[in-house]
Amino acid sequence: MSMTPFTGRVWKFGDNIDTDVLAPGLYMKSPMAELARHCLEAVEPRFAREVRPGDIVVGGRNFGMGSSREQAVMALRELGVAAVLAPTFAGIFYRNALNLGLLVLVCPAAQEIPAGAQLTLDPAMASARTETGKTFACEPLPAHLLQMVAEGGLLPHLENKLRSQQVREARR
Repeated sequence: MSMTPFTGRVWKFGDNIDTDVLAPGLYMKSPMAELARHCLEAVEPRFAREVRPGDIVVGGRNFGMGSSREQAVMALRELGVAAVLAPTFAGIFYRNALNLGLLVLVCPAAQEIPAGAQLTLDPAMASARTETGKTFACEPLPAHLLQMVAEGGLLPHLENKLRSQQVREARR
């Protein structure tokens, strides 16, 4: 994922969206594509069918609460969700998202973003702008975390660092 500005359609959800809704337990042993088909169906049955790559999820307070299942993030990524904005995140979900390469931004006024809006998100500037020009400030992520997300998450990021280190050592 690039950390340059991008535009996506907003899917809006309320407070306390939990990991059991993002990755329903009934499908946890299924392949990821099957699990993802049921992502958020308990609160928005159309979501998994109609979400498109590059779309943006806007949540309320405490997004990703509940169990520590990484599959909650993996289902969103499988569906092509480009980012999640929310006023607050559950700590484990937030860290899982960054580790798995899903952009998550704390945006205090996220609930003011209208559902269905075309939202232009600038990760480097930590800002979001609707097609009407209304701008929302988010909390900036440190450059190293933006880089990690851009590289696809923690493991790809570490693999890239290791490769770079091996190349430097081979040149000596």
